[in-house]
Amino acid sequence: MKYIAIILLTWLGGINQAAPGLYVCKNAYINIYSSAPIEDITAETSTGTSVYNSATGDLAFSLNIRALTFKKSLMQEHFNTDYMESDKYPKATFKGKMQEQIDITKDGTYPITVTGELEVHGVKQTRTIPGKLTISNGTVKMTSEFMVKCADHQVKIPQLVFHNIAESIRVQVSATYIAYK
Repeated sequence: MKYIAIILLTWLGGINQAAPGLYVCKNAYINIYSSAPIEDITAETSTGTSVYNSATGDLAFSLNIRALTFKKSLMQEHFNTDYMESDKYPKATFKGKMQEQIDITKDGTYPITVTGELEVHGVKQTRTIPGKLTISNGTVKMTSEFMVKCADHQVKIPQLVFHNIAESIRVQVSATYIAYK
């Protein structure tokens, strides 16, 4: 986990003792949901990592795919081996830039859009993702909900289970950041 944070910090412009405007989240909550005729599928984790540079608007997320937990262990096994091929593609990442300039010294809730590359299953896609940034008493929190099409990332769904898994997966993200020191 520390290794991922170090890579993210390096990508966002170098590490120094008191990087002004640099915020880190080591426990981002991520939930995925698939609604299908036969069965709904949901998984979640609170182990995503993220770095936000408020001075530049740069934002990066990393998720260990195997960290997602399902209610049914068999679903989790199939997800990791048959669909996501987690041994071959262990991480999902996003690296982008916030389009809005937000003054993080002012409390409030602000709509945001972040444009960047989402990499899932080894396939990168340019995405513009909407979200919300909330500042309260120096705490920075970001939330987002967006859809990811399996086909966009070459995640193959066999015909045999086509009615069990939706073609698009809803992703919800919530990250609370602390200033990097």
